[in-house]
Amino acid sequence: MAEEAPIVREWARAAMAGDQAAFGELVAQYQHAVFNLAYRLLGDPQEAEDAAQEAFLRAYANLSRYDPERSFKTWLLSIASNHCIDRLRKRRLTWVSIEDEQMGPHPALVSTEPGPEDALLDGERSAAIQAMLAQVPDDYRTVIVLRYWYDMSYVEIAEVLGTTESAIKSRLFRARQALAHLLEQPASPSPTMKPAMEGS
Repeated sequence: MAEEAPIVREWARAAMAGDQAAFGELVAQYQHAVFNLAYRLLGDPQEAEDAAQEAFLRAYANLSRYDPERSFKTWLLSIASNHCIDRLRKRRLTWVSIEDEQMGPHPALVSTEPGPEDALLDGERSAAIQAMLAQVPDDYRTVIVLRYWYDMSYVEIAEVLGTTESAIKSRLFRARQALAHLLEQPASPSPTMKPAMEGS
């Protein structure tokens, strides 16, 4: 994941000191990324919007726990992903997935220009990928989204999910195996999907 801009840490420190305008800058900076993370994990735009709002509320309420030496984005995405996982557990939704390890982060998530969700979902390929995100266990979906949409390292994903780097590598390997199994099914959702995946 790209290095965080110095201004972000300035905003974070100011927000911790009670500057609401600074926190508003953080919201503006990351609202698109948080919404898209929630959407990829939850699969429903309205629920994703609610989850994103809740994630920011939780972040604001817990600013005293933020370590300014850490990436604010990583800390924020940790809050957002854990909240989404809680929602998934509550509604007992347990399946989702994505493409192979050669796929980079989605352009809408690395662009400096925020794009509408409709653009993110436009086209058969995006629709097919999102459909597959409903067919593998949610713990697999989480690591896949963080890895391939946010281009996070194993260490960063482990930090977000509160586990070890080796555990993340193992989970990603199993997630790719699950996806490969789905791609071997007769009714593959898209011809652009690759039928084979390699381990970590």
